[in-house]
Amino acid sequence: MRTKHTFRLPPDLAIKLADYALRKRVPQALIVETALASFLSPDGSERLEGALGRRLDRLIRQVERLERHVTISSEALALFVRFWLTATPPLPDTAQPAAQAKGRERYEGYVEALGRRLAKGQTLADEISQDLAPVDEAADEGSHRS
Repeated sequence: MRTKHTFRLPPDLAIKLADYALRKRVPQALIVETALASFLSPDGSERLEGALGRRLDRLIRQVERLERHVTISSEALALFVRFWLTATPPLPDTAQPAAQAKGRERYEGYVEALGRRLAKGQTLADEISQDLAPVDEAADEGSHRS
């Protein structure tokens, strides 16, 4: 048996309740009942803490992946610039216009190749992980034999 209760809600909360009920296609009374049961449940705070903990763990893993990707990108760029600066001789003034034209052409090719690579979903981080996986596995196998 159910007991009838009458209570008043602030207008903004009443609108939110009505909108939510409409979107979910459930009675407003069911939403209020579920919210009260959750609020009054002795383990409600533990469930909330568990849910927040899981969400934080997921966010931490995402941030760690981002940090790894940024580190790889930064190191790849720094390595490229270092090699380029040490291996590229200065050009005479007469060769500058031709070199700049060739540079623009190469840059356009680079942008096209980058676009194709990104469209395929390939990343440098994935490629490096794949390249290092056989080396890591061989090292692991060697350590297990001793």
